[in-house]
Order: sequence, then structure tokens, then C-alpha cells
Amino acid sequence: MDLDLARVRAFVAVADEGHFGRAAAALSVSQRALSKRIAALEADLGTRLLDRGAAGAELTEAGRLFLDPARRLIAVADAAVAAVTGMDRPLRIGVWGHLFQPMRTVRAALAQAPDLAVELGLERDLPAVAAALSRGEIDAGLGRVHGSGELTRAGLAHRLVRFEPLDAILGAGHVLTGRDQLRPADLAGSTLMFPAAGDRLDFLTRFADEFDISRRAYGTNAGLADFVAWVRASPAGFSLLPADLAARVATVQLADPVPLYAWSLLWRQDGRHPQLPRLLGAFAAAGLASRWLEFRPGLDWLPAADRRNQP
Repeated sequence: MDLDLARVRAFVAVADEGHFGRAAAALSVSQRALSKRIAALEADLGTRLLDRGAAGAELTEAGRLFLDPARRLIAVADAAVAAVTGMDRPLRIGVWGHLFQPMRTVRAALAQAPDLAVELGLERDLPAVAAALSRGEIDAGLGRVHGSGELTRAGLAHRLVRFEPLDAILGAGHVLTGRDQLRPADLAGSTLMFPAAGDRLDFLTRFADEFDISRRAYGTNAGLADFVAWVRASPAGFSLLPADLAARVATVQLADPVPLYAWSLLWRQDGRHPQLPRLLGAFAAAGLASRWLEFRPGLDWLPAADRRNQP
């Protein structure tokens, strides 16, 4: 039997996404075309690979058996294409949101595909990454995505890959120092410290607006250590950092609600690098293993733009 690779790719995409609509978006095809490809593949194989439901798609027993060989088949096909097109170079990923340490998320995802060759680079912000993608200088980006309508019109696709809880770091003399846990509302009388201009830090601006934090201070991003020192020196100051940095940076847990930072992958809809599907699959696998996309309504907080992008 000669398997159609487009049909196999469609199956793997749905297996990774657990959803026909998101899989179609990842492959830049219509959902109807995707469904036809999978139906044709199931007809070729004479068995059902996916169970379709209101909540998404789940693998059948045959689908689970077919998935790993299907991934290997695609990898071999991509390697063959790369050998004659010169696309065997490493996949280039630009990251932004440096203060929140995006490389931790990239490393965790790449652990799912240890043989995937990548080059990582630091980008200034979302507009810089979008421009670099449009020019073909990078193949993917990781950071917080907002203004998705403009990105779609620019031919870019994006996918949420992680919701990361944030804690509060307080000034050394802050009146709330010593508390084991705080509510965001408890910080209304404090000064939110920004490591750059507010127009470049949409998440912190939205957090301040949501929880009535009117006092704000803006600095220069010279790295995590410098920023922590600046916040510590401000008696009424505070800022937000990823919760898993608590071992290196003394923070206070935030709850009721827990602020979440939304990490997304961004790529060109016509992206040609043959390893891009493997990168998307690695992030999907890491998210499933570590429950990265869990969101608890009423207990967690996201800016409205991020809530609209929820999977």
C-alpha cells in the first residue's frame, strides 16, 4: 500500500491537537479538507483511527498503534525533501518576553524531541519576531501573542502552548513582606515595576488595569538580576515573575485568582521548514505531559485577549 503523506500528516496533526479545527489551522488547510484526508486514510487502511466528538478527537486503539510509525514516516519524508532542497539546516526559533525566561519552556518542549536541531535567538518583542518571520530570518517564535487579527492578516499562525502561573516579588521593605500568599487585589496600593516602557509590556499593563493598580514605575530591562535588585530597592514596589523561579528569587504566591502568562508559538502559515511540524508536536507533547494548558475559570486570571485564544 502506498500511503498518501498529506493524509498521514493530517492524522498526526489531529492526534497532536486533539481537535480538527486547530489541526486544520496548523496545516493551513480548511477543516473540511482535513476531514476528507483523514477519511481517505481510514478508507485506505480499512480501520477507524479517530473517534470524533463534541469535545474534540480521540485516538482509537488502531490510531494509537499507527501514530508512532506515522511520525517516523513523516520524519523520513521530510529528511528526503531536506536533502535535495537544502532545508536540512537547524530550525531557527526566536523568543521574546525575556524577563519571564522563555528558554525554560523551549528546553522542556525540546526534551520531547531531543534529536531536533534548532538554533535559538533572543528577539526584542512580538513585532520584531513577526517581522523576522515575514522576512524568513526565523522559522518560529515563542512568546506572548496579542493582536492576533493583525498577525493572521500578515500570514502568520499561532498556537497557545503554555499557561504559566506567576508570583509576586516585593520590595525589601514592603508592608506585605512575610505573607505566604497574596491576592492580586492586595497589591492595589503598591507600585507595579515595569522593566521597560508600558507599551512594550501589554501583560503587566492589563494586570494593573484589572486590579486597580494605578502606581506604576518604568525602568530598563538589563536582565533578571538587575530587575530583581531594582524591585527590592523600592519599599512599595512589586512585580510579577514565573512561579518556578521562586527557588532563585524569593517570591510570594498569588491566588484568588492566580495570574497566568500565556506562551504561544508563532510561525508563517506557508512555513516551509520540514521540521516545523515536529516542533509543534514536541510542544503539544510537553503540554500534555505537564498539563500546561489547564485553566480554572474563577480561580485563574488571564487578560481578555488571552482568554479569547484559549484552546
